[in-house]
Amino acid sequence: MNRPVAKGMFYGGIGVVSFSLTLPFTRMVVAHWPPVFVGLGRAVIAALLAGILLWAKRPPLPKRGQWQPLFSVALGVIIGFPVLSAWAMTRVPSSHGAVVLALLPLVTAGLGAWRAGERPSRLFWVCSAGGCLIVLWYTWQEAGFGGWRTADWALLGAVLSAAWGYAEGGKLSREMGGWQVISWALVLSFPLLIVPTVWMIVPGMMDVPMHVWGAFLYLALVSQFLGFFFWYAGLAQGGIARVSQLQYLQPFFTILFSAVMLGEMITWQSVVAALAVVLLVAYGKETANAPSGQKVHRDNDLR
Repeated sequence: MNRPVAKGMFYGGIGVVSFSLTLPFTRMVVAHWPPVFVGLGRAVIAALLAGILLWAKRPPLPKRGQWQPLFSVALGVIIGFPVLSAWAMTRVPSSHGAVVLALLPLVTAGLGAWRAGERPSRLFWVCSAGGCLIVLWYTWQEAGFGGWRTADWALLGAVLSAAWGYAEGGKLSREMGGWQVISWALVLSFPLLIVPTVWMIVPGMMDVPMHVWGAFLYLALVSQFLGFFFWYAGLAQGGIARVSQLQYLQPFFTILFSAVMLGEMITWQSVVAALAVVLLVAYGKETANAPSGQKVHRDNDLR
């Protein structure tokens, strides 16, 4: 594994660990606040921080052709995923959502191959498809073999939203740097977020325990902002298809955090499903080819 790819995998791993706490903290917060408020409100705080960062660093404005991808990032990872996943967390345990979200690597890799011109090997796709089938089996049997629940469809929508935002953001990060991508996307989405977020605030709503505020601030500062610095840098340097497979490790972390933080029971089905997809990604990740002949923006090393 060459140095840029190794660095990309390292940055991507930090992003995965950061994001693995998203569902447990979201489930903690939606017990007190409406899910739409949680999904949009965390982005409002992150957008304010992004605006301060852009003002302090004063990077050039995005080029004309970069605004549309930034809008796609905003729709995917700033609006779509947070709202849908928060709504799902009012109906299913975060450990269940973690395994459904294990579909993200396959969908992200597919969109990366389409949007970023990457060409993973056939074995890579076989391993990814295997991981996908395991997740589908797990979800099906968790519902009592009665089909997907409404929350599962919301999680599937969250997967599609995040994967689209990851693929578009990872591709754009090669041109302008990961921190700029998420910062500009947050600032771009701010006018769409602030009005409905403020409108949903009612008297007494903010009177919640401190641990709820701590969880909400984590969602805003890390899940919606700082985590993307590392994640987009990793996708840009290591390749969207290759680095996205690290997300198959995320169920392990999320299930563990859910048990420790929320007292959720760790079922043998969850452990087996997570272990199976991890083994598949360990076997298949080396077959994913990083994009060749593409220049990576110097800011992708987080300097």
